[in-house]
Amino acid sequence: MATFFGALVLLVLGYVFYSKFVERVFIINDSTPTPAYTKRDNLDYVPMSWWKGNLIQLLNIAGLGPIYGAVAGALYGPAAFIWIVAGTIFAGGVHDYFSGMMSLRHQGEQYPSLVGRYLGQTVKTIISVVSLVLMVLVAAAFTAGPAQLIAQLTPLSFTVSLLIIFAYFLLATILPINRVIGKIYPLLGGILLFMALAIGISLLFSGKSIPNLTLENLHPGELPIWPLLMVTISCGAISGFHCTQSPIVACTMKKESDGRKIFYGAMVTEGVIALIWAAAGMTFFNGTAGLGEALAAGGPSGVVNEISTSLLGTLGGILAILGVIILPITTGDTALRSSRMILTEIFAKFFNMESKIKILLVTVLVAVPALFLATIDYTFLWRYVGWTNQVVATVMLWTGTVYLLKNSRFHWICGVPALFMTGVVCTYIFYAPEGLGMDYRLSMIIGFSLAAAVLAWYISQIFKYRQLRVNSKDFRAA
Repeated sequence: MATFFGALVLLVLGYVFYSKFVERVFIINDSTPTPAYTKRDNLDYVPMSWWKGNLIQLLNIAGLGPIYGAVAGALYGPAAFIWIVAGTIFAGGVHDYFSGMMSLRHQGEQYPSLVGRYLGQTVKTIISVVSLVLMVLVAAAFTAGPAQLIAQLTPLSFTVSLLIIFAYFLLATILPINRVIGKIYPLLGGILLFMALAIGISLLFSGKSIPNLTLENLHPGELPIWPLLMVTISCGAISGFHCTQSPIVACTMKKESDGRKIFYGAMVTEGVIALIWAAAGMTFFNGTAGLGEALAAGGPSGVVNEISTSLLGTLGGILAILGVIILPITTGDTALRSSRMILTEIFAKFFNMESKIKILLVTVLVAVPALFLATIDYTFLWRYVGWTNQVVATVMLWTGTVYLLKNSRFHWICGVPALFMTGVVCTYIFYAPEGLGMDYRLSMIIGFSLAAAVLAWYISQIFKYRQLRVNSKDFRAA
């Protein structure tokens, strides 16, 4: 139990101290007008208070991610606590802060445009496709589950439930952000936080002992911690989906100093939620073997429902149903909203995109494939969400690294986690069944070799920008 409390304290200290350091490295300026005012269109660019932005960001990036992912990651034992804490403070928080603040600095630019600005047009083209595929997969994966549960609890069929959810998606995606998202999401974000805190407090008084730290891999299936844990627990540590969502809130910020509370703060809150659910998963079922059996029998939804109803009674059952139905839907609609904003930004170079009909048509472009994919196996979708998600996160960290290099700032805060995640995704793609399914040792060799090549590129960039600064000083002196 000491490990659990220690992890909570470290997350809080990470926000109090490290987020301020990250903010100082970025260098904020509250006298600079934000795009919420300079580009106000009463659709995406609308000023909102920081606390609304924080809760909207939390719901956008979280949903059921820090619950389902943490429960699955708990199979590895207390080693999951290390990844949640270190990932949140040094990778996820930095990733979310830079994706939001860089969007703010560039007048609400979407993630692919930021990538193109700092890593080049070729990378932008690739990442535009990957990020759009990721969001379509997320929208599909986070819609199928709620539709199935609605069909079980009501007279509605699965197909009708799916169509109702996607009708809501279309409305939420094309309506002004302060009409639906700005009014409902802060409340739902509060419910998500309350649910996690209620589970955490009940767990402490349940008489069960939360296991303390051990570096031993306790996965009942003997799956390796590296790199699987870092992909299994993404929301709650670092997730590429977040950098597609941060620009949504960046377009509503009143001042730059709100960024730390909104982006880094929401990430730390999500880390706390993941920590609680990871502890609940490995404790409630008396170890990882019991958790593995529960997951095999009822999946993550069944595990969440059993923990909630057992620890919180009727209230837990209500919260579990709300969570499994509402929270994934709120992730799906913002996934489509950000997809619409990315496509609108791309098409705006060729067409006038101010017409609401055109905005609706762009939304349909991503909604239709998401609707189709929602009808196939959820677990199949989720396998591909995992590695595409972390590829997107890795590219965002490298984007932040180059931004800091260009501006002569302490680039290591993005560069070190970027290099770590490069090793993760390179190894995972070669090893995982949904990747190339190669031998583990060979995958490690290839993965680390590719990471070493990227490190060499990183060092070359350091020298490149250092030389540019020297040349600039010499030119000014002359």
